[in-house]
Amino acid sequence: MSKSAVASRMSWPLAFTLIALLIAVVVLIIFLRLESWPARTARQSTAELERLGKEVRAAFIDVAHLQPRITINNRVYMEQTTPVSELVVLSRHIEVEHELLHTWVGSSKRVKLHGTFNAKAGFDLQQNLSIDIRPDEIIVQLPHAQILGVEQEQVDVLAFENGLWNRISGQDLQGELSMLPQLASEKAAESGLPAEAERTLQQQLGERIHPSQPLHLVFKDEKKLE
Repeated sequence: MSKSAVASRMSWPLAFTLIALLIAVVVLIIFLRLESWPARTARQSTAELERLGKEVRAAFIDVAHLQPRITINNRVYMEQTTPVSELVVLSRHIEVEHELLHTWVGSSKRVKLHGTFNAKAGFDLQQNLSIDIRPDEIIVQLPHAQILGVEQEQVDVLAFENGLWNRISGQDLQGELSMLPQLASEKAAESGLPAEAERTLQQQLGERIHPSQPLHLVFKDEKKLE
């Protein structure tokens, strides 16, 4: 038998052995990768949620000038560090009028005032504000928006008429002036300004964060604003 034939017979078993070893190594690598896949996926998922948590924090700092309490999968990630009592989202000019007409023994007095106010709508953050970031959604819990206050801009006297013996007193005028802010606050609430503030905050956060999962604002009564 020639040397080449002997070498050929010896090379085939060696080749099969090497192939088998290579296959075993590949299978082992695949097995190890599959075995570690859940842990690697969890690490990647947590890292992505933490990155999103930082974006949410930055968004609230930009929009609301505060850092809220943030949890990731119900685990505290960041505590609220900047105490802010109120978050004003919208303001609107409101005009109101009120009239006093009083007659006594045939003598009438009349006061009519017109007031212009700047009504501010937003959120009372002395109540709980929290953010929970989950793989399938982001939940922002906060109280419903409300009228936080009205600031007087101008008051005009439309009528100031004294009767012969029924005179306008300082108390009458003060009472009419005190009515105007209350009327402005009620008119702002009835105009839907708080609901508009809720929608505006939702839009501002969505534009600032750009999350891949849905962003829900959950208010005090657990009503979701989609």
